[in-house]
Amino acid sequence: MSTKNSLIALGLGIALCAFPVSGFGQKDSSVVAEIAGRKVTANELQEKQAGKLLQAQYKYYLAERDALEQYIGDQLLELQAKKEGVTVDELLKRHVSVNVKEPTEDQLRFYYEGVQTDESYESARANIIDTVHQLRTKKARDAYLADLRAEYGVVVELSQPSAHVEVADDPRIGPENAPVQIIEFADYECPYCQKVNEDLARVREQFPNQVSLVYKDFPLPMHPLAPKAAQAARCAGAQGKFWEYHDSLFQTKKLQTSELKKQAAALKLDTARFDQCLDGGEQIAPVKKDAQEAQRLGLQGTPSFFINGHFMTGSIGFMKLRETVLQELGAAPTAKKQSAALTPSTDEVKK
Repeated sequence: MSTKNSLIALGLGIALCAFPVSGFGQKDSSVVAEIAGRKVTANELQEKQAGKLLQAQYKYYLAERDALEQYIGDQLLELQAKKEGVTVDELLKRHVSVNVKEPTEDQLRFYYEGVQTDESYESARANIIDTVHQLRTKKARDAYLADLRAEYGVVVELSQPSAHVEVADDPRIGPENAPVQIIEFADYECPYCQKVNEDLARVREQFPNQVSLVYKDFPLPMHPLAPKAAQAARCAGAQGKFWEYHDSLFQTKKLQTSELKKQAAALKLDTARFDQCLDGGEQIAPVKKDAQEAQRLGLQGTPSFFINGHFMTGSIGFMKLRETVLQELGAAPTAKKQSAALTPSTDEVKK
């Protein structure tokens, strides 16, 4: 990647492009080995050894993205400071510091009440002022940089790692030929999956014909109720109500076997057929198959996503999901192909 060489200013315009690479510097089509005269490409290595490479590439991508964001910010501030004929520090005082308001006494006390501490308010007050001031300064700086990014036309083409994921007969909602396909590996007992399910529902509502969501089971070892819940959802799917049952599990968070059967009755399923499916373990195999796919890919936590093949993981909110969909649709003029910010999941498998 050569970010410095791709910084081109035309009038007030600037495009910052970071060209994606695979395998830490290897192009997808480049030859990485030769076996008995047969050439092995970086793309083949990625496909066959995704479990060993994806997480490492993802960590590298996060570091690379953070470095690029810092570089973009620095360049924008230098350009604008030069334009206004001031130093960067003077620029920040002019456009950032003036927008940082000092907290009121009521705000300080409200903040103090939300902090777990044995210190008295009087002794903690100075530190609270510093903390609030830092938070507000960062917020004002980020807002100013966002304005500069729009003004100078920043374009980022740094892609997150990608991998091919088999969907086979996994549950899907939305058109099969939708331009944006979201594949989610999730766990019904995972609190982050429960939260993001609401965000995914909003995305589906906003892009009914443009987004397709495929659900894949990845019950984590520390969640004893998750495997049975996954089987129950698939038993409901056998009666044509996978998504209704899936949403019910995430909403109610009631995963005991007795509750699983009650929810089937609430959805007016054939309860005798449902109970036979669940008690007889008819859906163990497909759940296990999804989990094995997750392990092959080297996934370490839930929720994990592949959006048009691009890997993302963690507690991603609605705005980032929506932004990513728009980018894939080519509808974000100043953020074409810009990778969504990712929050590493804290619900990880310890291997």
